[in-house]
Amino acid sequence: MHDPGKGHWQGCEMDSAVSSKTVDVGLVFEQDETLESIFCHVPLIHLVPVCHLSKSWNRALFSSLRHFNKPKPWLIVHSQTSRPPYTTAASSVAYDPRSNLWLRINHDPPVEYVSDLRSSNSTLLYMLSISKFSFSFDPLHLTWHQADPPLVWRTDPVVGILDRRHIVVAGGAWDFEDDPLSVEIYDLETRKWDTCESISAIFEHSAASMWLSIAANTKTLYAMEQASGITCSFDPISRIWLGPFDLRHDPNIYFSVIGISRDNLIMLGLLGNSENVKDIKIWELKGESFELFKEIGAMPKELVEKLKEEHASLSSIKISLTGDVLYIFNPEEPKELVVCEIDGRQRVSRWGSLKNSMVNDGGRVTERAVLTCADVSLGDLRKAMKFGKGSFSTVNNGILQ
Repeated sequence: MHDPGKGHWQGCEMDSAVSSKTVDVGLVFEQDETLESIFCHVPLIHLVPVCHLSKSWNRALFSSLRHFNKPKPWLIVHSQTSRPPYTTAASSVAYDPRSNLWLRINHDPPVEYVSDLRSSNSTLLYMLSISKFSFSFDPLHLTWHQADPPLVWRTDPVVGILDRRHIVVAGGAWDFEDDPLSVEIYDLETRKWDTCESISAIFEHSAASMWLSIAANTKTLYAMEQASGITCSFDPISRIWLGPFDLRHDPNIYFSVIGISRDNLIMLGLLGNSENVKDIKIWELKGESFELFKEIGAMPKELVEKLKEEHASLSSIKISLTGDVLYIFNPEEPKELVVCEIDGRQRVSRWGSLKNSMVNDGGRVTERAVLTCADVSLGDLRKAMKFGKGSFSTVNNGILQ
């Protein structure tokens, strides 16, 4: 039973409610290992009702998730209409790599439209207007926070979240502002904006999300110019910028983006030129000036061709990543996603490709897609269902090649 219906889960919930009174009735397994093996083949979303059954089932469930088929970061594709009134969709689709399933997430209530929907490479999703700053960073984006806009009006700033408390907004200001490179930081606890040291003047003509790639861990935010590899880092404690650093150790790189994997800074680079992409490689960067670099993977040639789609050239890529799973796509043709998994030794252990379920839906041609990536736990799914903020349904099987 691959996609049980509503009646099935209502039955599971009923079983859960009476399980304490009927412990001697039902299926009996002599060893927890049998249950663990079964749970390995059940999609994560369908395991939620098991949490409410007996202690032995619950123990077997979490043992299975911990030791056998572990959860992996989900890719979540959000949509917003590209024509007036530019509404944000009441649902999004998510790919669960553990279960190899595309799911639809229905938001209740629907996300309020503020402005263009944007993401920040990983879990942060936001909208910024002249009157409001709206953002979400929970894994499923079922909770949205509303704040006053930054003190300086910006159209296309880089935005990153640090330690789940501070949101940094840098650059992207109108030319008529006194300092178009200004930086502000929002404290989620005090709900106040503070000004910080401006971003480096080396980004005078590129201080916008269109031109910069950003990455953030719990302690530092990094901003890199995609065309040159010039990078600066921001310390939220001292609130100053360090750098610039040149991350381009290979002169053949013509475009690059950065991200965080297991708290380490990584860089993806396109080598050659846009008309003749020779390689797409991934490096891990370390050292005070990022002078220590290690190649951890090179994309197979057939996947490079899939990123191009029907085009002869590839001028840029975008990424969305959390933990050890990285999703790579062509912003001009996001129909095909390349999936990359990084192992504990910081080496690429697996490459694959995946059809973007939302973009390949013919009924959604008027919508723009925005991608996030997040660790989604059984607890996150239980909380969403318990408080009625989200409901889930299977869209189709993923075809990870």
